[in-house]
Amino acid sequence: MTEMITQVPPPAAGATRLPLAGTDHSPQQYLTFLLGGEMFAVGILNVKEIIEYGIVTRIPMTPPFIRGVINLRGSVVPIVDLASRFGKPPSKVSRRTCIVIIEVNEGEERHDLGIIVDAVSEALEIPSSEIEPPPTFGANIRSDFITGMGKVNGRFVIILNVDQVLSVEEISLLSQMAASGTTPEAGTEAGAS
Repeated sequence: MTEMITQVPPPAAGATRLPLAGTDHSPQQYLTFLLGGEMFAVGILNVKEIIEYGIVTRIPMTPPFIRGVINLRGSVVPIVDLASRFGKPPSKVSRRTCIVIIEVNEGEERHDLGIIVDAVSEALEIPSSEIEPPPTFGANIRSDFITGMGKVNGRFVIILNVDQVLSVEEISLLSQMAASGTTPEAGTEAGAS
């Protein structure tokens, strides 16, 4: 059984600490986390909870970035290895590895998916004046996966578009291709720019 992580590190200098679940629904609230030495962020309203990495049941014939599923209070939740989804080597599980449960909208439906991250950093607010548009080149991940580049304490934080990164339709298509042994067309692969 997985345990809830209740402690989040203190905010960086100049950042405002926000609760993971609160009444303020400002779109500039983000959960930041580390992945492969880079800082990423997702909108706090998409985050349902953060849990310790536990037992993940592997599912045969799925793309490599789908690590498997977990039982979360009786619900089956797919777990996506975000590093692998971005075309990098699979995440190595360490003491700080977490699963962030994200709610993804697919049309009228909502789905819960877990993403594996190296470590959760903090919940903070990034003013819209400190968010630049996604780069047109040079990013290690597809540009449609990025909502913007937030500036926090002189560093860029990659703000992810979770509805694209965790597109249930695209993941389902890639799973079908993996099961049939076919490969995706150019430009649809997770690591393509």
